[in-house]
Amino acid sequence: MLRRSIFLFALTLLFTLPAQAQFGKTLNKLKSQADEVLGGGGPLSEEKIGEGLKEALNQGVDKAVTKLATENGYYASPYKILIPEEAQVIVSRVSALPGFGNVERDLTQRLNQAAELAASKASPIFVDAITGLTIKDAMNLLMGEQDAATRYLESNTSSALTTAFQPVIKSSLDEVNATDLWRSIVTAYNKIPFVKKTDPELDAYVTNRALEGMFGLIEVKETELRDNPALRNTELLKQVFARQD
Repeated sequence: MLRRSIFLFALTLLFTLPAQAQFGKTLNKLKSQADEVLGGGGPLSEEKIGEGLKEALNQGVDKAVTKLATENGYYASPYKILIPEEAQVIVSRVSALPGFGNVERDLTQRLNQAAELAASKASPIFVDAITGLTIKDAMNLLMGEQDAATRYLESNTSSALTTAFQPVIKSSLDEVNATDLWRSIVTAYNKIPFVKKTDPELDAYVTNRALEGMFGLIEVKETELRDNPALRNTELLKQVFARQD
């Protein structure tokens, strides 16, 4: 009887111990995963999360600036800058005059060329804003809305970008002869009988549209990185953005 009891106990151990061992491994794995998700002492520190988000922002900004700063970067994109609404009447009337048949196309091209020349000046301003990102900011942006990082950049760089962009836009408008073209359009318009004399400002308009386009493209890049794991091209990006998946 004693031998039979010992034999049954041995069988119980034989079948139970592997199950207990497997269960222990499973618990350890779940704990590790929970630590990573909740930040409870997992391998990914808050500092690493901050580094990863800065890396992601730098990538998004670099891609957006590079794209928009190329020839036709604005003109051939969804961020194409159109003639301001208040200038449309002027252009429409002047287009009917001799020598001004292509004026709308020509002016639109030159407005976008000016924005493309100015776009390359944006990088240092974005870099300053990204460098100043705190760990708390990084955590909030990572777990925030799809465009949280873009909105952070917009709120922290818009003023500096406008200040930096406007003189460059003005210079660029001169460089691509948009200013001269606009002056000739306005002069021709103001000579038309019975029209109200006008002279809409182009510099501020092109600056605002150029920045809207830049933030629009950065937002696209941010959304792509959040939604598509294949675009996370470093181990750090993979680890960081796995938390918000």
